[in-house]
Amino acid sequence: MRLNIDSETYIRQLQSSDAQQVFALVEQNREYLSQWLPWVDSTQSVDDSRAFLEMVERQHAEQNGLHCGITFEDQLVGLIGLRFTSGDFVANIGYWLSAQATGRGLMTQSTKCLCRYGFDQLGLERLEIRAATENKRSWSIPERLGFTREGVLRRVEKIADRYLDHYLYSLIRTDSVDWR
Repeated sequence: MRLNIDSETYIRQLQSSDAQQVFALVEQNREYLSQWLPWVDSTQSVDDSRAFLEMVERQHAEQNGLHCGITFEDQLVGLIGLRFTSGDFVANIGYWLSAQATGRGLMTQSTKCLCRYGFDQLGLERLEIRAATENKRSWSIPERLGFTREGVLRRVEKIADRYLDHYLYSLIRTDSVDWR
């Protein structure tokens, strides 16, 4: 599956053969990503990335998730995905982007594209995004896209030695947003 965003950007379903690229991107952005993502420290080799991607392939085959790479100017610059949380009608969107690719609107456009796909092709009713309250770059995406901030999940994630609160955002199929 490949979804074009513009002439330079697309998202496509990840495969285990992407392990080297994914690991290299994590390695290049380790310090940047480890501020907000708990799995970075445990990703120490290409084999760790391959194991993740094999799990992703199983989730897709079982229709429990969809994980994609974000490609900009023929380079993998981040990942975005859906994890189904309530049967087949609610999904959580997770994403990350390399430090060098930020500030171009790539994640906002990728998230918009995945939302459309989730509603129109997968028949989802509700999409959710959770973002650390301290991570403005992450929570500004659902706000730009018209998601509703439903509240704060207190001390819901542990990164290194600190506990983080998350904002919980949702977008319902019937919500009126100008980009659908």
